[in-house]
Amino acid sequence: MTLLVALDRFNQAHPWSHNDSFARFVVRRARRVARAGGSRRQRALDVGCGTGNLVEHLSGIFSSVVGVEPDPTAARVAAKRFTNLPSVEIEQRCFGDEEPNRYDFIVFVASLHHMPLVETLRCAKQSLRSGGWIVIVGVARETCADTTRSMLSLVLNPLVGLVRHPSRATGTLLHMQAPTAAPVESFEEIRRTARDVLPGIRMRRRLFWRYTATWRSSD
Repeated sequence: MTLLVALDRFNQAHPWSHNDSFARFVVRRARRVARAGGSRRQRALDVGCGTGNLVEHLSGIFSSVVGVEPDPTAARVAAKRFTNLPSVEIEQRCFGDEEPNRYDFIVFVASLHHMPLVETLRCAKQSLRSGGWIVIVGVARETCADTTRSMLSLVLNPLVGLVRHPSRATGTLLHMQAPTAAPVESFEEIRRTARDVLPGIRMRRRLFWRYTATWRSSD
């Protein structure tokens, strides 16, 4: 048995969500937007909301939250989860053709690479209100520039899994069952494109095969 195979088996036995680990990053920025908005009713959009873990956090910050999820199983779970919370809407559909100037906060967590990059960023920009924010926790195709972070993530991943999920899992966690896709663009390619569409966007490579990006509309 090779080391990579052994690590993979261990990670499956002690799974944890890399996406959920960035919730604090998203929530901090969401609260900043909410404070800036004062008493005005604000609306947030979670693109690719899955079963609604991040939506739950955002529902305590914004007056209204919309979760968009194309996978019918995940969308059904999320919709049932928020049945008694009228401020939350779960829509089983793909992101696109959004109403202009509708949202104060738009977040993509491991969902942007499932969609056409330029068209998606343009749509998000158009549907953002003045002063609103786009926050991205993304996945990029690995290159040599990512080797150090990838190796460190490979070592840390089972340790974090053991701490967060010490008991051996008997199956895949429900919120980790949504369909996945391999990223096509590298971090540098995404950054070049994003800078063209969203001038001034701030992007940073992160551990656990993720990058983060933030952009504020000033129109």
